[in-house]
Amino acid sequence: MAAKAVCVLRGDVASGVVYFEQAGSDQPVKVTGEVKGLTKGDHGFHVHEFGDGTNGCVSAGPHYNPFGKTHGGPDDEVRHVGDLGNVTAGDDGVAKVDISDKLLTLSGPHSIIGRTLVCHADVDDLGKGGHELSSTTGNAGARVCCGVIGIAKL
Repeated sequence: MAAKAVCVLRGDVASGVVYFEQAGSDQPVKVTGEVKGLTKGDHGFHVHEFGDGTNGCVSAGPHYNPFGKTHGGPDDEVRHVGDLGNVTAGDDGVAKVDISDKLLTLSGPHSIIGRTLVCHADVDDLGKGGHELSSTTGNAGARVCCGVIGIAKL
């Protein structure tokens, strides 16, 4: 069961294309691509619950969290399924995405297909920042671009 998905990110200043690939249901999901138009530095990067763009990125809802955990980093034992940490933009405003994640899946009841990928304005503190939003959003700030994750041609 090989599966592929794609997400076209759009926002007022930032945009990009991100690909998802999973070799088998028990394999991690490889996330690759790039986001352009970001400020230099780290930006929170998350899968959000809904594939709803009726009110821009806001209607995507909270981080995808089917198991009711608190927010964390991608390598933490306790984290949302959608917690992918940060992507880092260089001086040119481009963040190269190269993530392998063991909680994401492209099939089954917890598939991320049809959900929204969001890139945030600020750094994700991975739940360790001590801010009141650390345990839910990583205090990653505004949603600068987003897009629905869709099935891609194999």
